[in-house]
Amino acid sequence: MKKLAVSIVAAVSIAGVALTSVTAEEQSVEKGDNLWTIAETNHTTEEKQVDINEFKTTTIQPKQKLNLHQTYEVQRGDTLISIGKAYHVSVDNLKKWNELESNLIVIGQELDMKGVQIEQKKAAVASSHVANETTADQREKQAKQTSDSKQQPSKDNPKGKTVTVSATAYTADCDGCSGVTSTGVDLNANPNAKVIAVDPNVIPLGSEVYVEGYGYATAADIGSAIQGKRIDIHVPTKKKAYNWGVRTVDVTIVNK
Repeated sequence: MKKLAVSIVAAVSIAGVALTSVTAEEQSVEKGDNLWTIAETNHTTEEKQVDINEFKTTTIQPKQKLNLHQTYEVQRGDTLISIGKAYHVSVDNLKKWNELESNLIVIGQELDMKGVQIEQKKAAVASSHVANETTADQREKQAKQTSDSKQQPSKDNPKGKTVTVSATAYTADCDGCSGVTSTGVDLNANPNAKVIAVDPNVIPLGSEVYVEGYGYATAADIGSAIQGKRIDIHVPTKKKAYNWGVRTVDVTIVNK
């Protein structure tokens, strides 16, 4: 399911909430509120609030409705084009809002969706679910018609070229690390992004992969020590990196 994380401005501090449906609350500004204190309380800035809400001034009025922040978590199979179509925004705007230099996005990455109307999102999710269900039915019928002996690939049995590699783990939170992959993904801003570092001669950059014990990810980074049949998986914490250790795993470069 598509996932939208929304933080809402209220008269009291409300933390950001990860939602599995595209919904949002709005609450009126109370007397005595100002944009600076609201931004401070919710760990953002006046400038971002002016930009997100398309204000011409930092002055806010009682009973005025504010959206603090809206983000979309990238799911497997998403592209900027498909997200843009679903939410009726241009790829150029998505890239501008998120300071993206290319069209590459990765599973788990959070995209800023400022400027997108809530009602548009509700309609997009509803139509997306219908489209996904229809597509799944069509694919199942086509697969059966092609050959009764052929089976649809399961979630944990993807189809594609498989290589056996030595896998270590890394986190963006390390001494001397910039936290930005070679393809421009900011892992500090996206700690849950599913990214692996690869040798591009073995696994092409930008490939969707399935890593045994890690799941679906994007080959979006390289490293001086990552040569040949070796990968480095990104995890959000040092503890998880230590727990992963060094493993021999199968990596499937998923067929599109």
